[in-house]
Amino acid sequence: MRGLLLAFALLVSLWNLNVAQARSLDDITESGYIVIAVYSDYLPFSAKVDGQPTGIDIDIAKQIARQLGVTLRLKWLTADETTEDDLRNAIWKGHFLDKSKADLMLRVPYDKEYSQKRDDVGLLVHELVHMFAPYHTETWKIVHNKTRLPDVPTMALFQYHPIGVEIDSIPQFYLMSAFRGSMAKNTRQFDTLALAVDGLVKAEVDAVMGLRSQISALHHQLDPSDYLLAENAFPLLGKQKWDIGMAVHNDFRALGYAVEDVVTAMINDGSLQAIFNQHHVIFELPAYYSE
Repeated sequence: MRGLLLAFALLVSLWNLNVAQARSLDDITESGYIVIAVYSDYLPFSAKVDGQPTGIDIDIAKQIARQLGVTLRLKWLTADETTEDDLRNAIWKGHFLDKSKADLMLRVPYDKEYSQKRDDVGLLVHELVHMFAPYHTETWKIVHNKTRLPDVPTMALFQYHPIGVEIDSIPQFYLMSAFRGSMAKNTRQFDTLALAVDGLVKAEVDAVMGLRSQISALHHQLDPSDYLLAENAFPLLGKQKWDIGMAVHNDFRALGYAVEDVVTAMINDGSLQAIFNQHHVIFELPAYYSE
């Protein structure tokens, strides 16, 4: 009996070890598939629509798998409290419910300061993660009804015009607090950005503020003769632009180098731009490629 228990314990430990380990490029090639983590319910980047995966990150993931000569398996992520939590769940530890991990994660901040972030005792927060291949520069954007609000030369207009935001988002905190809270009374909160744009159509608000990628995709669904994309800046908001990229486990940088080659090729041949165009999203190439 004791021998059986020891054998069972050994099998359990080996199974846990197998689950806990990340995979190298050679392992991926040998297995014939790659697991890529994407966020769920995050259009226009990744979501299931009528049961089918769709979005910018889905198309990029398909191209990466195709160029590596393997099939694609998606790991759907529900955003946790912080990006650090998402990286832990996706790349180096796995979610506590199943411990499964991805070989590659998309839509990760690409920022030297962030990648070198240290905790309270001076240890690297992202020691187990390699972040690379920025593939888009993100920022904020406003869409507005041109009849009720012909132009947006300054954010001061929202002291007098109602504006919609997604609840618990950076635009919400910005509009509620900037300029001594002078825009707070006209800030309307919606459960999603799509609902905020629906509120714009129903004249509940005169404008909506959100991520440029999401705003531009939602704007495509509106009549361009009635709704415009503003060109204003956002004073006091802090960082106005940031890059998004990818991440792998730090032990398997060779995989990162191979994927980065795929991304660079997609930039050079225009296929990355074409993917963003297909999803009606304004694409901005990160400055990394012009340095």
